[in-house]
Amino acid sequence: MEPEDVYFRSPEQLIDEEANEKATSERKEDGEESRKAGKPSLSRIPTFQSSMGRKRVTVQSAESSLKMDGSSQPGQKEKAGSTEAGRVKMSVSGGREKTLPIPSARLPTSLADVLFEGDISDHTSTLLAPKIDQSLDQTPEITKDSDQDDMSLQRPPLRNIYEADDLVVEPVSEFETASAETVSEDEQMSAQDAAVEDLSSCSSDDQLEATDQACEETLSEEKGSVSQSHWTEENRVTENNVKQCFVSDKGDGSTLSGQDETAKMQNPLDSKKCIKETRPGTKTGDTSHTKHTQAKTCTPSKQTKGRSFFLFCLVPSILLLLGGFASHIWQYGVPKSMSHLMSQMELHCLESFWMPQETCISDCRLTLVESVPEGLSFPSGSPHLPSISETWTNLLNRANSSVHIGAFYFTLRDSDLGLTEPSSLLGKKVFNLMKQLEPKGVKLKIAVNAPQPYIADTDELVATGADVRGVDLQSITGGILHTKLWVVDKKHMYLGSANMDWRSLTQVKEVGVTVEDCSCLAQDASRIFDVYWDIGAQKNGSLPPFWPGRFSALSSSKYPLAVKFNGVPARVYLSSSPPPLSSHGRSDDLSSILSVIADAERFVYVSVMDYLPMSQFTEPIRFWPVIDSALREAACTRGVEVKLLVSCWSHSPGAMFVFLQSLSVLNKPPLNCKIHTKVFEVPSTREQQRIPFARVNHAKYMVTDRVVYIGTSNWSENYFTQTAGVGLVVNQTGSAVGQGQQTVQNQLQKIFQRDWHSEYAQPITDVHAEHCSGKKLT
Repeated sequence: MEPEDVYFRSPEQLIDEEANEKATSERKEDGEESRKAGKPSLSRIPTFQSSMGRKRVTVQSAESSLKMDGSSQPGQKEKAGSTEAGRVKMSVSGGREKTLPIPSARLPTSLADVLFEGDISDHTSTLLAPKIDQSLDQTPEITKDSDQDDMSLQRPPLRNIYEADDLVVEPVSEFETASAETVSEDEQMSAQDAAVEDLSSCSSDDQLEATDQACEETLSEEKGSVSQSHWTEENRVTENNVKQCFVSDKGDGSTLSGQDETAKMQNPLDSKKCIKETRPGTKTGDTSHTKHTQAKTCTPSKQTKGRSFFLFCLVPSILLLLGGFASHIWQYGVPKSMSHLMSQMELHCLESFWMPQETCISDCRLTLVESVPEGLSFPSGSPHLPSISETWTNLLNRANSSVHIGAFYFTLRDSDLGLTEPSSLLGKKVFNLMKQLEPKGVKLKIAVNAPQPYIADTDELVATGADVRGVDLQSITGGILHTKLWVVDKKHMYLGSANMDWRSLTQVKEVGVTVEDCSCLAQDASRIFDVYWDIGAQKNGSLPPFWPGRFSALSSSKYPLAVKFNGVPARVYLSSSPPPLSSHGRSDDLSSILSVIADAERFVYVSVMDYLPMSQFTEPIRFWPVIDSALREAACTRGVEVKLLVSCWSHSPGAMFVFLQSLSVLNKPPLNCKIHTKVFEVPSTREQQRIPFARVNHAKYMVTDRVVYIGTSNWSENYFTQTAGVGLVVNQTGSAVGQGQQTVQNQLQKIFQRDWHSEYAQPITDVHAEHCSGKKLT
């Protein structure tokens, strides 16, 4: 003992140190006796217990334990040991520290039984103090309490675990060790505090496992013996962290010095690094076996759970797929190709991956066209439109790749009548141009209503290479394919009232529209044709619940196309009927008509062959006042001028004229509704009267002060609920019109007024019902 150490010690401390030295000497003697007797010495260090409610452990002392008179007194107090000048100081609050383990002594089950939370933090902060007195290397001695005469051994005061440079401190556990040296309980608690701090720095179970393995390997090399482990899972985690504090990172079996150990405990990160760099050694036999046993126990459980969950998800999915595919085949048949399967399954989102993106031209040329029957003339200077026959001829001549036609029927030659009619010349010209398309490399597709009473023209076109499909809507919707639509090269289109009939060019009054160099609109019209073409390929007489994405509308009343017609900006869209044939996004034809009427502010002019607010081709007859009510509301409520021009011919329904009279009566006082009706009759000679289904105003359009609607349907219920039709809506309201330009609305308004004020249009009377229908009314 150095002089300065004596100088700084109190008499009580000197007595305690002498007692500690004496106790150490006695323990060494006991150890020597045990070795001479051939008995392994027992470790007297109690096992570190976790604070998570474990079983209490009782350690039995060996026969070579310290000789003591009885067990320790339950209420015996111990003087608190303390050190000065950098010594470790630890106070035990409200409890008694015990001496070295004795027989039947109860060991604390957790650190909380020995130290309170405040003492732990104080102890930890003291252990991490940077300055440690290296000269305090004296072995403590065991002394007797001056206030007590019993022979109970007192616990030595806390000793700095870092001051023993020459003392090899072996990490021990509850099982037997080969070393006779023991560590005091305070040293264990000090080490445990450091281990707890190091444990808190660990972030995962993998780090704890790595620490445990490194420590066990190092212990195996140092001890050179295999030990039997009885640790619980909680003991193993805590003990491994304690071992980490004592085992050297050199891998040569040496222990750390006091300064090295202090530095290691001050920096937990360095401690982790030490564990990772520990040289691999021989694993402890039973410990390694225990770990492998645990791995074998846990891993199959996780794999079993994983397999069970996988099967739980996989088997129902396979059953659903098989059931759905079987149901699909039962309903639609076996798909012929992947594209056909995608179409059947209506996978809209997947179709965009292989659908080609076509360019869209919006600077278009629009032309209103008409057919004026032979013998029908207007006064000089009256407005007129290009003929439909010229328009069709021009479109066929411009075709480069494809011509798609949706038609009610095909009778472009007079052979259907079995006679020779000079006025059929224009129809024959169009037919001959169609026959020349395939030799020029232009694909002709025709979707025609089925069944057809006359098939000579279509059969001859098929012989030249055209594809013709009959569309039997009667078995699907109860209606017919009444559309009159052309799409050429997906750049040009025609839509109107004219059928593919030679009479539509010379014997029937028609109005239509052709749009050229307008792929934006033509591509949308092509999708309507594709719906008809797809129906023609179905043989089971059913429609899909949803149309495939490639048929989806490119324009609608909500999202019209922005184009230019003859240099004047326009908003335009296509509508169709009936609703079952309208693909996703397509505006319904009837809804379009109603919206155009509701949008009018000053006038609504309608020219249609048949106007009937009831069903026309179904039994029993149903009242259908949808359009009729809209016109009455516009005239009587909003003050809009309504003019309705209908046709008078031998096939006119007699009830139509009665309904028209009910509209005309509304303009009388006191209502004074601005609503007027007229009947348009095409004159005919005796020879012309022999031509069936001719000499009629077949137009189907509406023009307001804001919008133009040109369609293919008559205005009665069946045409909008069962029969296929198409409509074109053009709005150029507010568009700037340059010199020499005019809007579509302005052109069509002039045509209507020409017809309205012509000699062929007469106000409705009581005689028209009998005269026009050709039936005597009773």
